[in-house]
Amino acid sequence: MKRLAIVSDIHGNIPALEAVLEDIGLRSIDEIICLGDLVGKGPESKKSVDIIKQHCDHVVMGNWDDFITKPTDYEVIKWHQEQLTDEDVQYLRSLPHSYEFWLSGQLIRFFHASPRSVYERIQPWDAIDDRMSLFQNSELTANIAGETKPNIIIYGDIHNAYIQHHKRQTIMNVGSVGNPLDQVQASYVILEGIRDQLEEGVFSIQFMRVPYDVELAIRRAKEMNMPELEEYTLELRTGQYRGAK
Repeated sequence: MKRLAIVSDIHGNIPALEAVLEDIGLRSIDEIICLGDLVGKGPESKKSVDIIKQHCDHVVMGNWDDFITKPTDYEVIKWHQEQLTDEDVQYLRSLPHSYEFWLSGQLIRFFHASPRSVYERIQPWDAIDDRMSLFQNSELTANIAGETKPNIIIYGDIHNAYIQHHKRQTIMNVGSVGNPLDQVQASYVILEGIRDQLEEGVFSIQFMRVPYDVELAIRRAKEMNMPELEEYTLELRTGQYRGAK
């Protein structure tokens, strides 16, 4: 049996990332997978890249990881770009869109937002056809089983951890380490099963919540004169999206 930790949406929040990695270190985890958005929103994008490179076995690309490497007219994005080295940018550009494998007879596919794009946002309350479209194969997915579609989809992007079952298929969002928008505690998921086994076997999913020093994360952003500090503070202290009405 293997135990795998799935993290996502770090967003430069190092106190949250360090708390999650400390918790992972207590749980005999064999492999760590990151579902993207290492950078942006929070103040320490470079350190986030460095830590994820050091600790994660597989990393896929998020929307922030994509657009932060491209020219922009937005001053906020420019500020976050300035935190990164050329090596960091090349690393982010090299990240794959998806990752997949068999675990106890379940074909599991990981990506940041959807099989088609890092920018397509799908929420747990969206129409069932939209949610079920997450199981589609695309030219961006690994498709290790040919035309066979995955049994389980695990993604990030929306910062809202949930699990849903429909017609023997499972959709799971791991939530966010550094910018959770459903609670204020950092979120990640643990999977347990037999790696690379096509036959059905024992399989488990566990959602984890980890408290961290929110005020330290806010102080670091303030010390670095990070733009949009007020909006960032609101999200970290309340778990409420800055654009919510």
